[in-house]
Formats: sequence, structure tokens, C-alpha cells
Amino acid sequence: MLACPACGRLTAQDFLYAKNGCDILRCTECGIGRTETTNFDPAAYYTEDYFSGQHDDGYADYRGAEPVLRKEFARVVEFVREHKTGGRLLDVGCAYGFFLQEAKSHFEVAGIEIAQEAAAHARANGLNVIDGVADGPTMAKLGSFDVIVMLDVIEHLPDPRETLALLERHLNPDGIIVVTTGDFGSQYARLSGSGWRLMTPPQHLWFFTRESMSRLADRLGMTLVSFTHPWKVVPVSLIAYQLKRMLGLKPSAQSGGSNVGLPVNLFDAMRVVMRKPS
Repeated sequence: MLACPACGRLTAQDFLYAKNGCDILRCTECGIGRTETTNFDPAAYYTEDYFSGQHDDGYADYRGAEPVLRKEFARVVEFVREHKTGGRLLDVGCAYGFFLQEAKSHFEVAGIEIAQEAAAHARANGLNVIDGVADGPTMAKLGSFDVIVMLDVIEHLPDPRETLALLERHLNPDGIIVVTTGDFGSQYARLSGSGWRLMTPPQHLWFFTRESMSRLADRLGMTLVSFTHPWKVVPVSLIAYQLKRMLGLKPSAQSGGSNVGLPVNLFDAMRVVMRKPS
């Protein structure tokens, strides 16, 4: 029995398997998966190395893939604008600020990034980005927002419910939180088991399902207004990088294919929109 962030109480947990020295458990009620680990230091892990092919579960060449990433982020901005056309926007875990560059034509933007080199790069390009994590002092500096996005970030958070609750308090009435993350309840995730491409503990601490996201929204007093499995344009360099890891080979930093993107959808990654009451 462990405290489930989505259910909001102690629930029974099934042991699924061990991966990278970590036990993977699953809530028997909402299906959320969790990594049981100790001594993982996010600040030491999410550095420039994470974005440049120095970690097996990171990015092959994030900065080199900027044109492809920004093309994809432009599509995400258009999706966001279907739900909120303007106002203040915060990107939590904004990396080098590529999404913010696409969003700033429509929103007043700000970002938070734990990797200091990435945050400095964003600031050097004129963006309002703060080093660190989304905690009380940081959010107090930034104020309130109409849109908050977490793109492939929530699975890294030690306490996702606590962070979402903080963000909700800094969300204006009728504001939205947009989250992308893996779908642990998808057919591909269930069939792949410990070999699932997003099963990368200890950097991935949580594995969400549609039901767990719905329960999180309910606990926050928000409404889950959209749940989709979107297509995504992915740099070829990242596809090759992840395939090597999945095949048991040692990935290495590479720039080949960083400027080429392919549309991909294994229907194992979700995008959800939560709306605060007006």
C-alpha cells in the first residue's frame, strides 16, 4: 500500500518488474506506474550532457535538431490556440526555449528549466527563462498564467500532484494546463512491458494512464477537456538513437539526421488539456 498521487490515498500496488536497478510498481485502481528509486539527483542528471547524446535515455543532438523541433512545436502552439488564443504562457521544463520561440508570436511567454546551460541559451535568445524547478518561490516571481505547458516533463517530477496543484494556483480562471507524456495504458506499452521505449527509470519516475490523468484533474478541481494520441514530427537522429537503446546497443552522440524529421505515432504518447473553472 502506497500513496497514489492520482487517487489521493493509499492504494494497493502491483510489482511489475525491475528495470535499471529500479522496481516498477502499478496502482491497482488508476493504473499509474511508478519507479522505486533512491539517490537520484535531477539537477546533476539534467545537464548539457542530457541533450547532447551523453545519456542513453536523453537526446541525440537537441540543439542540432532545432529546425525539426521548432516545426513540431509550431504545430503544438496551434493546438494550444484551439483552447486559448492568447495571454500569458509558461513552459515548465522549456529546455533551450524552442517552444517558447514559436509561442511568443501569440502569447507573452516565460519558462523554467533545470538545466542551467539550456536556460542560459534561452535567455541569450531574448527569452524570460528562470533556472530551477517549478516551486513556490519560482512561481511567486513569475505570477499567474493563462496557459501552462509541460511537454514530456511530468514523468520526471518527484511529486507530480504537488507540482500540478502549485501550477493550478498560478493559473488564471478559465486557464489551461497542457501535458504530454507516455500512455502507460496504451496497447504498445502493455505489450512491450519492460522493453517499452519510455520505460527508462530512474529518469522517468511516473508512467501515466488516461484514468490517472482524469483523477489528477478531478483532485485539482479542473476538467479534462481533451485527451489525444497526436502524431509527432521526430528528428531522424533521435529515432536512430532510441532504436539503438531499445536493441541493446550503446547509443552515441550524432548529428546525422538532426535536420530531418519523420512523422511518428505509436499511439503510446498522450496529450491532455485540463481547464480551470472560469
